Amino acid sequence: MAHISTDSRTLRGFVPALLLLSLAILINYVDRGNLSTAAPLLKDELHISASQLGVLFSAFFVTYTTFIFVSGWLVDRFDVNWVLAAGFAIWSVATAATGVVRGFAMLFAMRLLLGMGESVAFPAVSKILAYRLPEEYRGFANGVIVAGMKAGPAVGTFGAGLLMAKYGWRGVFIGIGLASLMWLPAWMKWKPANERPAGGAKSSGPQVMDILQHRSFWGATLGHFCGNYALYFMVTWLPLYLVRERGLSMQAMAKTAGAYYLVDAAACLATGWLTDFFIRHGHSVTLVRKSAMTIGPVILAIGLMGCALAGSQSYLAWLMILGVGMGIGGAGIFAFSQTLAGPFAAGRWSGLQNGTANVAGIVSPAVAGLVVDWTGHFTMALVITAIVTLIGAAGWTLVVGELKEIAWNPAGVAAHEVPLPTNT
Repeated sequence: MAHISTDSRTLRGFVPALLLLSLAILINYVDRGNLSTAAPLLKDELHISASQLGVLFSAFFVTYTTFIFVSGWLVDRFDVNWVLAAGFAIWSVATAATGVVRGFAMLFAMRLLLGMGESVAFPAVSKILAYRLPEEYRGFANGVIVAGMKAGPAVGTFGAGLLMAKYGWRGVFIGIGLASLMWLPAWMKWKPANERPAGGAKSSGPQVMDILQHRSFWGATLGHFCGNYALYFMVTWLPLYLVRERGLSMQAMAKTAGAYYLVDAAACLATGWLTDFFIRHGHSVTLVRKSAMTIGPVILAIGLMGCALAGSQSYLAWLMILGVGMGIGGAGIFAFSQTLAGPFAAGRWSGLQNGTANVAGIVSPAVAGLVVDWTGHFTMALVITAIVTLIGAAGWTLVVGELKEIAWNPAGVAAHEVPLPTNT
């Protein structure tokens, strides 16, 4: 297995790049979630039904899911820093262009382009973290990354929501897309070195079929899919749920949804730090990581059921409980793939896992739209999401095996498993 320094200075030296990666993921989720924030306004202006909105939400995930498999291969094959920068530029331009569309077809096309650009994000991040950080710091680093993911919808629904309420949705899309491009020169300055770990120059890494042979891959993918089902339900439908089901104004919706996402982000960051703390103090990596990925989805399911059954005075408390569960369950999703695959295969494994799991992004928004049109309410959609979430908890706990890095031989086949690095 490649040696990676476990000195704490490694984490400190990586902080500028880590913050930029978290910011990139935040922008990523602002951009993909802006359509949901604008949905109450856009629905009336363009005369779009709930089912058509579901199609638009899902359109993003068609190209996102398709290209994420390609992106996983690209980040293992080429300089990951440049692959990430190219994808970032594509999705920023697609966001700005959305602000000038005049009909459903053009809006659909921009969502497809946005998905293509954003597909590079998580395979690139997983590749970088697997190369640069040892196991006992990856929980916190992934927590920072996923906290950016959670904060993205908070910024989008609160900041962009208030701006849309005052100035309209078109100018907000254009402004955010163009302003995001300022991230690129900062990344060029502080991007991490792209050297291979010691001993990695001759290893080609595993091929797709080698990864697919592992039961843990499928357990992680099942858990990831179910977590994404809940995540994308909230990202795409929360604004409309608060406005139409709970009767909030655009301003009140932005504040409430923003509070939910901040709770989500705080829980994710805290979970990442706590899991690393326990691992550094000698607790089993498998026990610590799996415990978080079980507790989180269970709390999430409880919050979803609470929102489904709550009255007008109590739904807010259940929404915050939902946010805590979402945050706890989100912190370890990519830590699993980074640990199991190791630095040589992290991009490819993460691309396969994330790409397959993001089929949920196609299914979840569309199913919810159909159910809401059929029933006239969000109750059944919330219940379905809670059930899927519990299935995901079983995937993380029962299907994923022991968390050890797989030692891939030069032909890419898993020769044996080796223990995780420690800080001793």
